[in-house]
Amino acid sequence: MLRVGISACLLGERVRWDGGHKRDAFLADVLGPRVEWVAVCPEVELGLGVPRPPIRLERARGGVRLRVVKGGDDLTERMRAHAAWRAQTLGPLALDGYVLKSRSPSCGLARVPVHDADGGSTETGRGLFAEALAAAFPWMPMEDEARLARPAVREHFLARLYAAARWRAFTRGRARAGELQAFHAAHKYAILAHSPAHYTALGRLVASAGKRPVARVVREYGEHFMAALAIPASRGRHANVLEHAAGFFKRALPEPEREALAGVIGRYRRGRAPLAAPVTLIRAHAERLGVAYLDGQVYLRPPAHDLLS
Repeated sequence: MLRVGISACLLGERVRWDGGHKRDAFLADVLGPRVEWVAVCPEVELGLGVPRPPIRLERARGGVRLRVVKGGDDLTERMRAHAAWRAQTLGPLALDGYVLKSRSPSCGLARVPVHDADGGSTETGRGLFAEALAAAFPWMPMEDEARLARPAVREHFLARLYAAARWRAFTRGRARAGELQAFHAAHKYAILAHSPAHYTALGRLVASAGKRPVARVVREYGEHFMAALAIPASRGRHANVLEHAAGFFKRALPEPEREALAGVIGRYRRGRAPLAAPVTLIRAHAERLGVAYLDGQVYLRPPAHDLLS
């Protein structure tokens, strides 16, 4: 099961400044059954209460400040200190990712309004709690609920979440060099779809496991692995991976079936078929023909369709 941090209001908890919530149906009802949520509201934890006076980011001499709208009380240092401490407490939980409330002065990941003395604002800020999370966990997948409404963003985020969960499971015990090699092999196509350059670098890391302390190699591999998946996969790289996988059937499939598979991949490359079409076909051929290497590729088992639609 995934283990994901989340802004508490997105699960329907009434922790907003006005006593309300911002429950997100996809997160609570669709993704929820597959997730162990770790809900946090940094504003309530700071002792601001519910309801409470609204707060916002304001541009000031020396940088951006977090202030109460009416009265101007400055909460910047209190929130930064709490956020840094809270991030430390989340570390031992080994979260697979985090979903934050968009535009929030504490939780907003990006495009948070920053107000000036004249009352105007620009969407250039980041909430102070989100800022602390990003500093503490630079490669942890993080998104906000507004961006997750976009299919491409949702698909990318879910791929990163599940990859992080697999890595968490892999590192639960003391990994050996051979086990790291097997993990790398099973993720070959998944990594190549995101970053061929990272795949090459990760391969060099795996090869070094026999010459360097394995624990250090595993730690470095995890950082580079998540950095690779942070790069959005492209249609062209997906198509290249699919064509590489189809090469395993060069002799095993009759010519009409090879041509049909090539046609589906071609339609995907041109944007005329969804990725699920060639992936499902390749997985079916691999299972039927007993191609163990392909059958073991996590790339051929993407997140469930209801999570992506």
